Amino acid sequence: MRQAFVASATLRPMARQLLQDRTPAAYAGVQAFAVKHAKEDAGSLAWLVIGYAHILDHDYARAIDPLNRAKPQAGDLGDYVNFYLGSAYQQTGHLAEAIATFSVFDKTYSESLLIRDAHVVYANALVADSRAKEAVTLLENDRQPIRADLELALGRAYEAADQPAKALTIFRNLFYTMPTSWEAGQVQSDLNKLVALTQAPPIGLEGRRTRADLLMKGKQFSDAANEYRNLLDAVPPADRPAVQISLAEALRRGGQSREARKILEQVPTSPPELNAQRIFNLGEIARSTNDDDSFLRMVDQLRQLAPTSSWLEQALFSAGNIYLLRRDYDRAIDSFRELQQRFPNGGRSSYAHWKASWLSLRQGRVVEAKTGFDEHIALYPSSPEVPAALYWRARLAEEDNDAALARAFYLKLSQRYRNYYYGDLARQRLIKVKSDDPPVHYALLDRVPPINVSDKIASDEVPSDNLRVQKAELLANGGLLDFAVRELRAAAEQEKGNWLPTEIARLYEDAGRYDAAIETLKHAAPNYFALDLPSLPRPYWEGLFPKPFWGDLKKYSSSNALDPYLVASLIRQESAFNPNAVSRANAVGLMQLLPKVGKSVAKQEKLKKFNPQQLFTPSVNMQLGTRYFRIMVDKFDSFEYALAAYNAGSDRVQDWMGQGKYRDPQEFVESIPFTETREYVQNIMRNANVYRQLYGAP
Repeated sequence: MRQAFVASATLRPMARQLLQDRTPAAYAGVQAFAVKHAKEDAGSLAWLVIGYAHILDHDYARAIDPLNRAKPQAGDLGDYVNFYLGSAYQQTGHLAEAIATFSVFDKTYSESLLIRDAHVVYANALVADSRAKEAVTLLENDRQPIRADLELALGRAYEAADQPAKALTIFRNLFYTMPTSWEAGQVQSDLNKLVALTQAPPIGLEGRRTRADLLMKGKQFSDAANEYRNLLDAVPPADRPAVQISLAEALRRGGQSREARKILEQVPTSPPELNAQRIFNLGEIARSTNDDDSFLRMVDQLRQLAPTSSWLEQALFSAGNIYLLRRDYDRAIDSFRELQQRFPNGGRSSYAHWKASWLSLRQGRVVEAKTGFDEHIALYPSSPEVPAALYWRARLAEEDNDAALARAFYLKLSQRYRNYYYGDLARQRLIKVKSDDPPVHYALLDRVPPINVSDKIASDEVPSDNLRVQKAELLANGGLLDFAVRELRAAAEQEKGNWLPTEIARLYEDAGRYDAAIETLKHAAPNYFALDLPSLPRPYWEGLFPKPFWGDLKKYSSSNALDPYLVASLIRQESAFNPNAVSRANAVGLMQLLPKVGKSVAKQEKLKKFNPQQLFTPSVNMQLGTRYFRIMVDKFDSFEYALAAYNAGSDRVQDWMGQGKYRDPQEFVESIPFTETREYVQNIMRNANVYRQLYGAP
């Protein structure tokens, strides 16, 4: 397998291109490689890639020939070759060939990760070949853990085996407990037929309600609304109001606010908890149409009718944000403070407490702010807002000339939140707040819990002699990245050591999937920002903060007098280095430029014959993106303001700048009313600092 890996290394870029684009030219390139290496394992891999590409195109007939060509030299990839060959046979009606392929699959590839997948296709072939009982026997032994595709195949097998009652049970379970699956959408006609055939009693109201609730949870609001609507005439009168409110909520969240309001206005005003939910939804409808006054009246009603309800908690949070955007800071403080006092253990309490304290500072109530910051550290020592509370409490101590307290808070912040936004700012302030005296101990700081280092991450060697690891490397050479990762995960279950995250990340990076590599390592080391560099293996840091496209990135950053690490951090935040990223707002590429912005900046850059499609080209995107960011920097004379404008727009930033004086850009950033934009700026400034620590001078 090692020889095959080395021989197939040059296949990798061609295979990726084919699986991504599946153009005639891409097919031709991989086929030329396959023909050239026809008698080698590398050629077999190329034929597998071609066959799999045809499978992706649903062109099953054309997949058969290349997969057959792959068989003689398939070796340890034989399970993949035969699985997709058998699937192509089954899809094209070559049942004898499909059955012959799968009948020996378990025995030939007993360790394959594709065995359950093979059973599903094999069962479908058996059913089509009038051997449904064999399909039932095969699948009944393979039902755990449950899979929707296997359940669908088993239900179809029971149906073909003249066991409609068992088929009905399986289809009902699919339809009512897995309603968001593709398979659930395939069984509705079968259900109607089987109910008529078996004369089975209709499904109970509980099952129907479960389906509706799961559709709502899966954000399939239109389907959920249909299910709730169908339930209305079936439920007892006492249960009807709850269904009406659920229907209205599904309609509201699906964008049908007018119909939702009509329904809510018809719902009885009792019992109290349902009435609170009804009022909350009416308030959300008002808020969605910018009718803030009506929304705030709904909040008053909730205070009177349901003072301990979670619906009031949510409404107070929204009210605080409304007042914040209105710049009615006193009322915003009142709303956030009320939320925290009424629901001190609720999910929004720490944020609400912080906002009330912060807005008190912005209103010039320094004593109140100090008390609030201290209270926050004491009440919510593990909250995400503690770094900000520590920093700004220290800043206020500086203003009081209390250097000992300021230093103690900055030191705690720097040590506990090492690479957080405020951790770096704390170290900068410590340079200014010098003292020869020993640090003073403040009991309040003991409340902040230490970072959990019980699961220390080591950098273990990859078990390169493991066959699954070798198989993963070979699959990755064929651009079959998902298969490779699956093999690595299986290998990690066999082998000891903490090598899996970095190895998966390496495969993703080699394939240009830096976004997936970053996410993999974030999941493996979720508290990495609290660690200093030696506490985490170097491969983690380099995977979390990669330097792709570095030549062009540095070139265009320098030409616009920008720190390349700041630009790299901006790209990491915007697209995680995915040049094909497209946002919901249609922002494109590495630096997520809107086509109209790209066109405007291209004109300034004298980029001839510019086409928005060029924004997917990394060099063009960075050329225009760095120039656009430079324009923002020149306009606002500050990187923090420029980043806020890059995310939220220049007009908003100018509006926020007019909302009173700020001590410095850091106070402006903490005052940004949009959480997304505030965290965006802080994350990029933080990440740039990590890049500098990792790599030194750019």
